[in-house]
Amino acid sequence: TSRPITPPACGDTCCNVISALTALLSLSAPKGVSLLVPQPNINATVAQNILLSVDYSRRGVATIEWKHVSSRGTTKIAEWRSGNYVNISTGYKDRVTIFENGSIQLLNVGVRDAGYYFVTVTEEHGTNIYGTIVLNVYEIIYEDLHFVAVFFAFLTGVSAILICFMWLCNKSLHLFQKKTHKLTASNTEEIELETIEC
Repeated sequence: TSRPITPPACGDTCCNVISALTALLSLSAPKGVSLLVPQPNINATVAQNILLSVDYSRRGVATIEWKHVSSRGTTKIAEWRSGNYVNISTGYKDRVTIFENGSIQLLNVGVRDAGYYFVTVTEEHGTNIYGTIVLNVYEIIYEDLHFVAVFFAFLTGVSAILICFMWLCNKSLHLFQKKTHKLTASNTEEIELETIEC
């Protein structure tokens, strides 16, 4: 596709020449299919919905195909022809929404969804154009914080039990010492009485 040229501020003759040149350039520009990937790198967190956005222009009917490539291999996601044919893979049936401009939306992404997403747009005469999007999926940090909070609560509980146990031990020791002291005192009194009686 050609981009329109904005004519500079000039007289009528100059502007007419530039307009004619612009028209000639647009006529001689190659026709076919073009593809724009506005965001080639996407970062997402687990359970998020993400849009793999592309925009294509074509003359006539085009077929769009999306594939996912990761360390686990290549998986075909969806293929459709503008207007009349849609084929979504079984594994993505309830998780993918397709759009006429060639974009797809992935629902509830997981770590397994990370990787490369390849889109191929094929014009009816056989011209292909390709686009790539890299998706990074991260675990939600709140899960780690939740684990830390649970572990901290567990440690607090154990500490409280240990403190109670130590308090009971201390109380028992005091009672035992008191009892021993009473017994020692009574024994001493008895010995003293015996001595006096003698």
